Amino acid sequence: MKFTHLRTNHLTNPLGHTLNPLTLSWTVESTGKKQTSARVEIALDEAFSSCVFDSGEADLSSLGYTPDLTLSPRTRYWWRVTVTADDGDRATSDPAFFETAKLEEPWQASWITSSFDKDRQFLLKRSFDGSDVVSARAYVCGLGSYELWINGKKVGDEVLAPGFHSYDFWLQYQTYDLTGLLQPGENTIGALLAPAWYKGRFGFNGEEGDRYGDTMKFIAELHLQMADGSEQVICTDDSWLCAPSFVTFSNIYDGEKQDARLLEQLEWTPARPCEAEKSPLTARYSPRILITETLKPEKVLHTPAGETVLDFGQNMTGWVEFDCDLPAGTRVHLGFGELLQENNFYRENLRSAKAEFEYISAGKPDHVRPYGTFFGFRYVKVEGMEVDPAAFTACVIHSEMDRTGWIETADLRLNRLYLNALWGQRSNFLDVPTDCPQRDERMGWTGDAQIFAGTACFNMDAAAFYSKFMEDLRHEQEPLDGGVPYVIPVIKDLKAGKALLGHSSCAWGDVACVLPWQLYQHYGDKELLRRHYPAMKGWVHYIRTQDEKDGGKRLWQTGFHFADWLALDNYKDPKSSLGGTDSYYVASAYYAYSASLTAKAARALGETEDAARYEQLEKEVKAAITREYFTPGGKCAVDTQTALVLALYMDLVPEEYRPRIIHDLRQKLQENYMHLNTGFVGTPYLCPTLSENGAPEDAYTLLFNDDYPSWLYEVKMGATTIWERWNSVLPDGKISGTDMNSMNHSAYGSIVEWMYRYMCGLQPTAPGCTSMRIAPMPDPRMRSARAVYDSAAGRYESAWAYDGDEVRYTVTVPFNCEAELLLPGKKPVTLSAGTYRF
Repeated sequence: MKFTHLRTNHLTNPLGHTLNPLTLSWTVESTGKKQTSARVEIALDEAFSSCVFDSGEADLSSLGYTPDLTLSPRTRYWWRVTVTADDGDRATSDPAFFETAKLEEPWQASWITSSFDKDRQFLLKRSFDGSDVVSARAYVCGLGSYELWINGKKVGDEVLAPGFHSYDFWLQYQTYDLTGLLQPGENTIGALLAPAWYKGRFGFNGEEGDRYGDTMKFIAELHLQMADGSEQVICTDDSWLCAPSFVTFSNIYDGEKQDARLLEQLEWTPARPCEAEKSPLTARYSPRILITETLKPEKVLHTPAGETVLDFGQNMTGWVEFDCDLPAGTRVHLGFGELLQENNFYRENLRSAKAEFEYISAGKPDHVRPYGTFFGFRYVKVEGMEVDPAAFTACVIHSEMDRTGWIETADLRLNRLYLNALWGQRSNFLDVPTDCPQRDERMGWTGDAQIFAGTACFNMDAAAFYSKFMEDLRHEQEPLDGGVPYVIPVIKDLKAGKALLGHSSCAWGDVACVLPWQLYQHYGDKELLRRHYPAMKGWVHYIRTQDEKDGGKRLWQTGFHFADWLALDNYKDPKSSLGGTDSYYVASAYYAYSASLTAKAARALGETEDAARYEQLEKEVKAAITREYFTPGGKCAVDTQTALVLALYMDLVPEEYRPRIIHDLRQKLQENYMHLNTGFVGTPYLCPTLSENGAPEDAYTLLFNDDYPSWLYEVKMGATTIWERWNSVLPDGKISGTDMNSMNHSAYGSIVEWMYRYMCGLQPTAPGCTSMRIAPMPDPRMRSARAVYDSAAGRYESAWAYDGDEVRYTVTVPFNCEAELLLPGKKPVTLSAGTYRF
């Protein structure tokens, strides 16, 4: 028996995270088929000599077991699980741990800031005696971002802490283990502060002004456990010193400037206590933001414009580090861009974002990197130094998430498409699910988040990442009577005290219902669903309130909606970003859909009265949609691909209408020469709907198209991430426009969910994937396909390959799971754990 994952609240060995409720999960590989019992033990030491909890042998869910245990603050707990299988196979896992943060302990530390101008970035430090220290922890928060240092060495591998969250409602603090970094005698703890998301220019179209605060500040407590059993606490107060930083400018959009000469002339003065933040300090939810990969330049380009440009071969999010030894005063400038135009460096599609890095040498060898910003880029223009490509490294950054999905086919173009979607996820999962990582936006657009969630949960273990986003949503939803902002966290105008953008568009706000249900289906964590359930209810309440104000028609026909954003079927106004599908039809469809998801969540949680109420609401909305938008013969009055797709996917109409709607959808595709014209709403559901309704060959045709508009058109044009628009780059290689044109969006990467579910056939049928319908749909235009999915319940595999006229299938079902195998033209077969070939 082998234990492959032991997780606490969907994290591996979390240090200082919010753990309420505490949820433990695990996966097992065994010679047996089923788990007959499991036993969880929790102790205060790795040897389990001081056990504080023992479940005993019981039928425990490996997807999420919540022990009845009251946790103490600032305490490390060790846990292990013993599993017994039906064939007698039995084993105990290696120990895992979790460590609590301060919990309800009051803070002894005070917020401090510098004595300089509010816009001047600064350093902080304090010395202390590290003799006889046997254990040391730091509990830290900085606004905007900070890096922590001990004796000149960076603490941990996290970057851009504390990340981006709804600062007006809660502030995440981090916990660090300093034990191995301390030395006998004098030690110095230090911090570097930058504005990041908290302060300065940030928001739609690069709005000027401070966002959440106008002062960078810092709070920290060091708890030192001494050899004699005593504890010493060192807090931020007026004993700390500050100095102007060598980072002279930093901004999320515009980049960073550094003057290394300033490090040699630091003048330390007392820091000053400052006004405490109104938002409570909360132990972190966010997974760490890490450098997850490094890339070296593939090429050094010398452009027709005389520029020297590094091509890293992959569009990404992060920054570039370099080594140099330059004369004092030498100024190096880096510019970041996503694509070339006429073989020259280009960044006009970044709009007002400068996206640059400037460094001034102190005249000695140096390793140079940014501290308070990031870029979306593939190409880097270098000025001011001779370029040795070996000296430059691109650092890919995103939130820490284990990869859980892999797809490989016989078609190299589809493999690249899959990777493009994966890179789109890696690029846009930076503490919040953003729309893009490069231009003057980079915000948590809720529409993008819900559209891509299904793909994201196949590709990576996104449970902890999305749970943090749902915490932001919960806070931002409260003042809006259930409404959901367009972007989360909400971007504020600090002086005006209001949001820069609106709230509660259909499909965007519906993230409040779609995302919790996706998380439950993929991870099976009922406690997580319970925590998010109020947001689901709140959103349906908001829609119903709009409906009642409009006469109670059980339709949503008020307000602004992005609806089928960026669809290509708005023939009345081709320049508009709004699609051709009636926005109130889309809104009403999501009204029914979110009511249905909330009803399902209520059933799962045992909220039977709620479930009945939402099921009745769903029926009423669907009946109203049928009356308003469909003829008695089943013809849809909204004559678009997206309208027909929603009717089928969201089951909006009576069963007898479905054959007519399927026929009309296929007819619409034929009229458009078998090309899609859907946008953000229609695209994610288009291929799944065709495959579910007897037309998988049409779904494959859409997938295989490589002319505009199609997914493979982007691949053919050299894309390494997913574009925002179907025609972000024209066939002649020129960009189609600069007003709103990102080369790194996740939304249309949602086709990958279809690849998992239908091309390879992995369709979860129980929360947490403990059961699976495996129904691959091979197509002779592609010779083979294979998907591997490390689900919350274990590893599934589904592969098929043509061998002459035969198709050979390989299927793997994990321990303690079962699957219904449905091969084309064959009767269903029930499979228990194991690997099978047909």
